[in-house]
Amino acid sequence: MTKRMFIMIGAFVLLVAVLGTVKFLEVKAAIAKYASFGPPPAAVTSSIAKAQTWQPVLTVVGSMRAVNGVLVSTDLAGIVSQISFESGSEVKKGDLLVKLDTRQEEAELHSAQARRELARINLARERDLITQKAVAQSDFDSAQSEFSQADAAVEDSQALIARKTIVAPFDGLVGIRQVDLGQYLNVGSTIAPLQSLDPIYVEFSVPQQDMDRVATGKKLHIRADGVEGKEFDGIVTAIDSRVDEATRNLTVQGTVRNPDHLLRPGMYVNVDVLLPEQQGVVAIPSTAIEYAPYGDSVFIIQDGPVGADGKPAGKIVVQQFVKLGATRGDQVAVLSGVHPGDEVVTSGVFKLRSHAPVMVNNSVQPDENPNPNPPDT
Repeated sequence: MTKRMFIMIGAFVLLVAVLGTVKFLEVKAAIAKYASFGPPPAAVTSSIAKAQTWQPVLTVVGSMRAVNGVLVSTDLAGIVSQISFESGSEVKKGDLLVKLDTRQEEAELHSAQARRELARINLARERDLITQKAVAQSDFDSAQSEFSQADAAVEDSQALIARKTIVAPFDGLVGIRQVDLGQYLNVGSTIAPLQSLDPIYVEFSVPQQDMDRVATGKKLHIRADGVEGKEFDGIVTAIDSRVDEATRNLTVQGTVRNPDHLLRPGMYVNVDVLLPEQQGVVAIPSTAIEYAPYGDSVFIIQDGPVGADGKPAGKIVVQQFVKLGATRGDQVAVLSGVHPGDEVVTSGVFKLRSHAPVMVNNSVQPDENPNPNPPDT
């Protein structure tokens, strides 16, 4: 009985061992079969890195300022008797703007002119008499002094009238007038702003580290909100002699032609300072860059492993760390890590890893415009 039991137990153990071995071999074969399968290739777009000639640009925000700009005001108090300009009109140097009431001054002028005329006649008479030695030299000197005083009184009255006649000190555009006919004005009362608009200054600041990149004679391109589709050209004409201690910025002044008076003092503008051209810049789309705290990188497309037929089985990507330079529109310059002719991934970089298989489909590609013009701007 015991012997029979041991035989049955042995047979059962043998059966379990056989079944376990068969199942182990089946699982091992399945693992080996599926291990040969990899993830499907990721669909990406690509671009060939090219060597280009770039015009580096230093872009800053500036403010417009008139070459000549004043608030025209009164020198003396008085009542406005004449207004000879319209708000927003152009005037020339010397054009009459406002005249104050000068009736009292004109009356004093007439009186002074009469006294001067009498003094002139007396002086002429004394001159004739002195030649005949009929009067003393002191009488002639007294007559000459009286004439000089009378002439000075006339000039004083004329100057007083001129100070109440406000004229344009330079060519420019008059703003909105601040006075009305018959209004009494105190000394220093504002009449209207007057701005010279062509040419016009643009002033902007550059960081201390960019001082060596900006110099007089550099070309400028000016763009302003509200003046869409138009760019103004200018040049750097002056650089401040000191750096601001609070901001460590250097103030730069440029001169811009403004024949249509589209640029106005006080406007904020975008200023592009054109720097010397760079030759052989390797440029790629900015979408190809994978930005990371430990370093920026791109994925370069290469041929995959060689198959049994001796040909590459497909395309793979290799991650390459890069050093970036300046940007221009949708492009970025690569200082190191990419060479001309390298094919880089331009979209889908976030889902890639090094040596992953890819499938290139360039039917739709991201923008690569060096001078983009978005439709909503």
